[in-house]
Amino acid sequence: MVGRKGNKEERQEALRRYLRNNPFATDEELAEKFKVSVPTIRLDRLALGIPEVRERIMAMAREARSRMRGVTAEELMGELVELQPGVMGISILEVTPQMLVQPAGVARGHYLFAQAHSLALATVGAEVVLTSSARVRYRRPVYAGERVIARAMVKVNKDSTCLVSVHSQVNGEIVFKGQFIIITPDNIKGSQQ
Repeated sequence: MVGRKGNKEERQEALRRYLRNNPFATDEELAEKFKVSVPTIRLDRLALGIPEVRERIMAMAREARSRMRGVTAEELMGELVELQPGVMGISILEVTPQMLVQPAGVARGHYLFAQAHSLALATVGAEVVLTSSARVRYRRPVYAGERVIARAMVKVNKDSTCLVSVHSQVNGEIVFKGQFIIITPDNIKGSQQ
């Protein structure tokens, strides 16, 4: 997008802004976007004190897990990288060969469902969360090596019921959509007393 190799300071500032909004971008994707080489992006990141994508994701995951309630880390499918309880959450799932239906070579649907479902539960942010219902749509197959980024948003939070919408994408293309109605029995018990 910047497209000029000449102005290093402008490129670096644009890189900083872009990564603030797109923290999962790889060096290769950044090089393509800014029309420079991968080593140039690495040098720019180093000069700005911005770690590589894996380190950025791990730091975000540690922070997100510290705010997690109602779901344990073992129950999550994918890596939780951002969480604002009661508002939104983001997780990343790297599709491995063990997740594939053979010989078709596509990811089994229950992995995409589990990623979205566990993210929806974590996003509610209550101590006890239960699924009342789920409505899901698979938009296209997912293959080994693809990185699925799921984003959950709490759309409605009324009394003991939350409606959570989850959109899962690969390279910006939606591959899975789900709407989950989540109930929080703690709130039900508290309101009946």
